[in-house]
Amino acid sequence: MMSTTETEHICGLRREDFQATINGKKTDLYFLKNNRGNVVAITNYGGALVAIMVPDRNGVKANVIQGHDNVQDVINSPEPYLSTLIGRYGNRICKGKFQLHGKEYQLPINNGPNSLHGGKKGFNAKVWDARQMNEHSLVLEYTSPYGEEGFSGEVKTTVVYSFTDDNELVIDYMATTNKKTIINLTSHGFFSLSGIANPTASIENLICQINADYYLPIDETSIPTGEIRFVKNTPFDFTSPKAVGKDIDADDEQIRNGAGYDHCFVLNKKEEGELSFAAKIVEPVSGRTMEVYTTEPGVQVYTDNWADGYKGQNGATFPCRSAICFEAQHFPDSPNHPYFPSVVLKPEGKYTQKTIYKFGVEQ
Repeated sequence: MMSTTETEHICGLRREDFQATINGKKTDLYFLKNNRGNVVAITNYGGALVAIMVPDRNGVKANVIQGHDNVQDVINSPEPYLSTLIGRYGNRICKGKFQLHGKEYQLPINNGPNSLHGGKKGFNAKVWDARQMNEHSLVLEYTSPYGEEGFSGEVKTTVVYSFTDDNELVIDYMATTNKKTIINLTSHGFFSLSGIANPTASIENLICQINADYYLPIDETSIPTGEIRFVKNTPFDFTSPKAVGKDIDADDEQIRNGAGYDHCFVLNKKEEGELSFAAKIVEPVSGRTMEVYTTEPGVQVYTDNWADGYKGQNGATFPCRSAICFEAQHFPDSPNHPYFPSVVLKPEGKYTQKTIYKFGVEQ
């Protein structure tokens, strides 16, 4: 079994740099390890992933997720959602308004005219209660009080991170409420399969496949128009593997609206809620690969279109388009589109989600 010091050495991170007391709650850094000697590091501030150390085709390990190397930088990050958990509602809600049981709710506006990722202080900015079960798994819990960020109901959320010997980072989500509410949880991992660096390389050379025949077009404020559009003959067709950068600057209204890719893909499913293949990326130089599997109906693909080269952990810098995100989720603005899959959670119900990020190599 690796000691904490050995693990810290592999990641280049120190536990004490993540230990603080914030609003009376203690933050820390937790390490998940597998029998291949690979390591995932997570802080309970926002459930942020700060390291995923996996090998390239020559066995050289690098950190393939963007993050910070101390808790203060996580809190004050120029990218507040950097590889964190997102809730109560991942993605956007138009003008922050929605109706539920005949009542209109108003959420904080924090992204142009809309509400994004749970409001001004979502789950990404909370200290979660953490229990490390064993060296493979970490349980995080957070109870969101009634009315937090304008949402109805008290919501109890549990997220379990596990790291298997097959290099799968498994994220299991569960939530319950005492009053009818809406929920859409996700993990906003910023993946850089070439390994973070100064500067971190562009993701435009990644070969990407997405198991989606349809996507959701957006307006100029990034809200779904309501249309569910075929990807065929558009820049959004990743049904066969292609380079992320091939059409990222295409002369296309949807690409302009997202400043690149920032769209929800409607995943091909045989049945609702099945755990199935969503996407795969291959980094040709290192040979590293990542596959995504999820029970969710959609995945928001975001190509880090707004980063400006800010500083991350261990001297790395994160320029524009140096990461790609696969945020497994229900669709943006679902409460205002009755024919989108429902995001309503009732007291007698239970929210569950399983998403897997599986790392590998191609020779």
